[in-house]
Amino acid sequence: MRSSFFGLDIAVRGLYTSQRSLYITSHNISNINTPGYSRQVGVQKATSPMALLDGTGMLGTGAEITAVQRIRDSYLDYKYWSENTSYGEWETKSYMMEDLEGIFEEISGNGATKFLNDFFSSLQELLKNPESLQAREVVRSNAISLTKYLNSTAERLQKLREDSNYAVKVVVDKINLLASEIKNLNQQIYRLELDGNAANDLRDQRMVLVDELSKLIDIEVNEVVTGKTADGHEDKKFQIIVNGTYLVNHFDSYAIEYYEVSDPESIKYGMYDLRWEKSGSPIEPKGGALKGYLDVRDGTAQGTEYKGIPYYINMLDEFARTFARAFNEGVFKDGEKHLDGHAGGVGLDGSTGIRFFSYDNKPSSEMSSLSSYENITAANITLSAELQGPDGIYKIAVSSANGESGNNDNIKQLIELRHNSKIFNAGAPEDFMKSLVSSLGIDTQHAQTMHTIQEKMVHQIENRRVSVSGVSIDEELADLVRFQHAYNAAARVITVMDEIYYVTINRMGTMGR
Repeated sequence: MRSSFFGLDIAVRGLYTSQRSLYITSHNISNINTPGYSRQVGVQKATSPMALLDGTGMLGTGAEITAVQRIRDSYLDYKYWSENTSYGEWETKSYMMEDLEGIFEEISGNGATKFLNDFFSSLQELLKNPESLQAREVVRSNAISLTKYLNSTAERLQKLREDSNYAVKVVVDKINLLASEIKNLNQQIYRLELDGNAANDLRDQRMVLVDELSKLIDIEVNEVVTGKTADGHEDKKFQIIVNGTYLVNHFDSYAIEYYEVSDPESIKYGMYDLRWEKSGSPIEPKGGALKGYLDVRDGTAQGTEYKGIPYYINMLDEFARTFARAFNEGVFKDGEKHLDGHAGGVGLDGSTGIRFFSYDNKPSSEMSSLSSYENITAANITLSAELQGPDGIYKIAVSSANGESGNNDNIKQLIELRHNSKIFNAGAPEDFMKSLVSSLGIDTQHAQTMHTIQEKMVHQIENRRVSVSGVSIDEELADLVRFQHAYNAAARVITVMDEIYYVTINRMGTMGR
């Protein structure tokens, strides 16, 4: 049976419904600039109708807001996380490869090429006057400059590698922090939603953290229904998986641990490797900034590995040892002896068997076997101890035979090494360096291109997400006017019902009084 104030009840429900819709609209407008905020709408539906006693039908009882819904497209979220992972990886590689290219641009410009030219030019001057002590000193000085340049370049490459290693630590710390924050939000969301309500704003905060996490490491995100709560609502658990292992599982988060590799045979020696803190199982990121730093830090180009810093260090080492072996022994990259080399010549003081280049300032006696050249790297190449001594300039072997005045055959063949295309697989010394820099340029350009592509993809998906979930000030202002009119109309109904009740109560049946 309907109440005597049935009409007033309907109007009040309309008033409350419009009022709550205005609150929701106001909340949307207030958060228009809040990062990650999803537009909210009130789910409005008609209340249960009441059957008429005479059986002629059902009488409507008004409307109510049954829930506040968060507008979100799950597909776009998952698509964004996937593309953001690739974006994080290629953004990192692009920036790191640009830093790497910055080091090698000096090699192709005013670096190794200049020092090689200076060195061979000074040999050319010595050829003109083999007995000139000043010319010999210039040769030694330019040779020292060349070795020191290789030393400093190798040092800068190693420093860049150490920087990327530190970045790995920073990224892992950030991943662990985000996982912990997501876990804490999971707890808050779960408790607030036990009664069936939706913790919309907290869910938005969680999505912002997941967005940030997806740029750092490849993730799989799931929200699974594991059953029912005591009052019949869905029991949902939020999970984030990395490499098949939980990073976040509802109320728990599992930290990634970095530790320094102590195996000297490993390419990661002295660098951080990754494992799960709890189980100790290794982790190999498949994407994100973490993979970007690891690939650049450890990539040797072997198999499917990335061409990272170790690859270019190895190439620079190959240049140093091959050039030293060719100059000292006349043995090229093919392992064949093509000329006598500096060791086969005779110094101004009659010395023979003197190696021009060595490593760690070692004497020629420790460079007597070809296998000893495997110890030479760009970081440790030096002149031999004999050449660095007080009488070192007398040991520069210009002549090919002792006691032959004017014999400069040995230095002639050493000068010809400058343009000898058989020393390296890539050609002459300068050709090798140009090839190396060209290869790096191609790798850097590829990283930059992928970075640009992924950046556009991420922005495109983000724009689609904003079009679905974002707050439009024009739409909200239109809703504001719409709900205001609905509120005013409901208030007008109350006024009309009040007048009806007034007339019914105070004026009916007063005739004849």
